[in-house]
Amino acid sequence: MTDPETDARTEPSPRGGREHAVVLGAGIAGILAARVLADTFRAVTVVDRDDLVEMVPRRGVPQGQHLHGLMETGRRIMEELFPGLTDELTRRGASIGEALVNTRWYFGGLRAHPTPTGLTPILASRPFVESVLRGRLAAVPNVTLRPRTAAVGLVEATDGSHRIVGVRVTRGGARGDVPAAADGGDLIHGDLIDGDLIHADLVVDATGRGSRAPDWLASLGSPRPAEDKVDIDLGYTTRLYRRKPGQLDGDLAVNMSVAPGLRGATAIAIEDDRWQVTLAGTLGDHPPVDDEGFRAFAATLPAKDVQGLIADSEPLNDALPYRFRGSRRRYWERLAAPPEGFLAVGDAVCSLNPVYAQGMTVAAQEAKALQRCLASPRPGLPRRYYREAGRLVEAAWQTSTGTDLAHPAVEGRRTRRGRLTNAYVKRMLLASHVDPTVARTFMRQVHLVDPRSALLRPGLVLRILRHGKPPAAARSRPAPAAAR
Repeated sequence: MTDPETDARTEPSPRGGREHAVVLGAGIAGILAARVLADTFRAVTVVDRDDLVEMVPRRGVPQGQHLHGLMETGRRIMEELFPGLTDELTRRGASIGEALVNTRWYFGGLRAHPTPTGLTPILASRPFVESVLRGRLAAVPNVTLRPRTAAVGLVEATDGSHRIVGVRVTRGGARGDVPAAADGGDLIHGDLIDGDLIHADLVVDATGRGSRAPDWLASLGSPRPAEDKVDIDLGYTTRLYRRKPGQLDGDLAVNMSVAPGLRGATAIAIEDDRWQVTLAGTLGDHPPVDDEGFRAFAATLPAKDVQGLIADSEPLNDALPYRFRGSRRRYWERLAAPPEGFLAVGDAVCSLNPVYAQGMTVAAQEAKALQRCLASPRPGLPRRYYREAGRLVEAAWQTSTGTDLAHPAVEGRRTRRGRLTNAYVKRMLLASHVDPTVARTFMRQVHLVDPRSALLRPGLVLRILRHGKPPAAARSRPAPAAAR
């Protein structure tokens, strides 16, 4: 057995540095990154400290039992990476519907105009989506999943290059156990694993917002990425209910935006004929977990859809709480010389306020960015990837934190541009109540299909200024009829 402290490989692999990639974390970001890597690397290993049992919420994903939204752009990317995924999800019980026609969106307490958008998001629980994706990934011939395996540190080359060449792990299974590939052969060759060290040409960190990679890199002499945060103190409580035919007049979801001073809720039709209902509040105004308190909180929402659904449905479990302190971002793209052989993806780069449902979709966008960067043989993969991923993250970060900073009680740096943007968005949300064009354009931007610039087209600006009346005037208008 070689000594992992002194025998880490320092020479490029025969495939020009693309022999073996290791992904830390088998969540959404890790699954998508591994799928992309499998097209370029001879072998890809995904390690995760959990058991990876199908359909079971994982300890490593504490918010996994709560509502998750998969935006249209994320769905399209996942469909591209795993063809037929949408059909498989719906065949196995997920719901799919038109974003504004048979799902109800409320902004600022007012329902957005129910007009066609061309968006068909998937409605399902996080464990369900994750397990289907993980099953698809496990079927890729050169990918191996290693459950009950936790990363505990990175290993750099001994030649002074600061290149990452492996990861140290601890395992819950037998020491030295190497899982078999789908065809029965050993996928990881003996020269790639030494006891509790896995050699790699590339290590991808998909361990989430609690990533320890900055500490590991700092211990090796690499600089930490700069960080930013915007605390919102979001709390939400989720409960499952039995779904009955005809509820919500056949609609599949209700989404009421939450913000400081305005409680929110979401109810979606998920697999196994269930409703997943989440109540939410910010800045310490968190929904209770007892039945009476849960119902009382729902009664204070700006519309009665969710309250009525709860009253008309059989609960299937106890309510579960979750607390989200705030958005966190690591600026890997600002490092002058990010270490070769290592990349961060998903929440390890940026963890966003979950009420905007951007996380899974941004992770999918990052996977596509990685795919584009891997298509080039040019050196400097980390720098090229972080630059492209940083632009994607910036758009989501500005949407998430900009909206949160519209409220005086939220601490953070405010700019004149941000204040003007928030004033414009407020008018736009009001206009979306009565103007189908505004509602459609805004929803397509929410789903990250259209760029933010689409909201500034002259014709749309005129519509927003015309229809974005003060709340009293907007509420006096009759409810919009469903688009035909």
